[in-house]
Amino acid sequence: MLSQEQNDLLTRVGPGTPGGEMLRRYWLPIALVQELPPQEGGDPPAPVPLRILGEDLVLFRDQQGRPGLIGIHCAHRGADLSYGRVEDGGLRCLYHGWLYDVHGRCLEQPGEPAGSTFYERVRQPSYACREAAGVFFACFGPGEPPLLPDYELFHVPDEHRWIHKYYHECSYLQGNEGNLDPTHPFFLHRFLSGSRSLQSRVPINDQRRTPAYDTRVHAPRVHAEEMPFGVRMYAFYDTSPEWTDVRTSCFVMPLTCAVGGGPVPPGDGYLMNWHVPIDDTHHWRFSMAFKRTGPIDRAHARERASITTADYRFPRNPNNRYLQDREEQKTDTFSGMGPIFVVHDSYATETAGPIQDRTREHLGAVDRGVSLERRMLLHAIRDVQEGRDPPHVMRRPEDNVQLEGLGVTEHRIPAGLTWPQYRREWAGDLAAR
Repeated sequence: MLSQEQNDLLTRVGPGTPGGEMLRRYWLPIALVQELPPQEGGDPPAPVPLRILGEDLVLFRDQQGRPGLIGIHCAHRGADLSYGRVEDGGLRCLYHGWLYDVHGRCLEQPGEPAGSTFYERVRQPSYACREAAGVFFACFGPGEPPLLPDYELFHVPDEHRWIHKYYHECSYLQGNEGNLDPTHPFFLHRFLSGSRSLQSRVPINDQRRTPAYDTRVHAPRVHAEEMPFGVRMYAFYDTSPEWTDVRTSCFVMPLTCAVGGGPVPPGDGYLMNWHVPIDDTHHWRFSMAFKRTGPIDRAHARERASITTADYRFPRNPNNRYLQDREEQKTDTFSGMGPIFVVHDSYATETAGPIQDRTREHLGAVDRGVSLERRMLLHAIRDVQEGRDPPHVMRRPEDNVQLEGLGVTEHRIPAGLTWPQYRREWAGDLAAR
């Protein structure tokens, strides 16, 4: 459990807060490229209003297609720039015609006297912004932004990758911590024997099976270790007297994870979830999956994307109790909330409250990854307060070797191996994958 002070440090993300200043040192996804697609030979797309880390912003492309992320309220009289016109090398405010470029520089002030240089002294808040893997990333920190980490999913062809985003009505932290739990899939995501929902889902491959629900599930043995990028977690499942299954996953500083799942077969890629604060009590989950060996099945990708409305909200939400069906619970799914896991996850994290009260929780042995993740985040906040870069902020190309060991694996080892034996005989090979 955390103290109230520690919980506040980790969950308050607005400008000037310790937690918010730490998060601003990293590149964060802010929008999908499909929300602001490039236009070849046509008019630039309409600007997109955003709220990220408690700041109101506008994302736009200029006539050259360059993305810009600037404060949404015009520096003159505060009008909303997302209604503005993209023209003459920037974004022009509808109120008085002030014009801003992608760097926040004021280029024109049509109402000022001829020869005035006042425009040179006006600067709109602006942040570094770039595109990668079908997503806009931004860095909100001071000075020169760090390198964008060289994640494996950035290197596969577009058709090998799937991305989507989901709106959540809770703190980013409880959303991300839901990824660090190796036990909940045995319950929250369980299909009952003979489930109609399981039969109707698009299969990933012939090997993946979902057993019938059983409360006597064997708890995994969980180990977690600190890595340069965050935390690597190992869950040991004793499946038979001869064999133990080991599943690995990662927490990636400061709000990302790498886990199995999504439209990717085990061992052929993985899913990365970014939980990006809108403000203290709302966040976006950006889900990005990639497959190494070939294109991702489009039917499965469409199924995953179809569960949200056009504005990336869930039809199943707290206002309608996630459309939980008690009859479905009897014969189909453990949760009674349909077959899609991300909906189950939203129930689990949102119903803990807008900001979970971690002074009242009781962590168990399976929560070692969560405990280590929190310690790393608190240390990262202290790093920033003392003028240092926090972990996984990289400024030299050679620093991307820190990504060694970041990934997801599932494999089988002989039963009875101790943790030191496993680390010595197996984990080194995994880190190289």
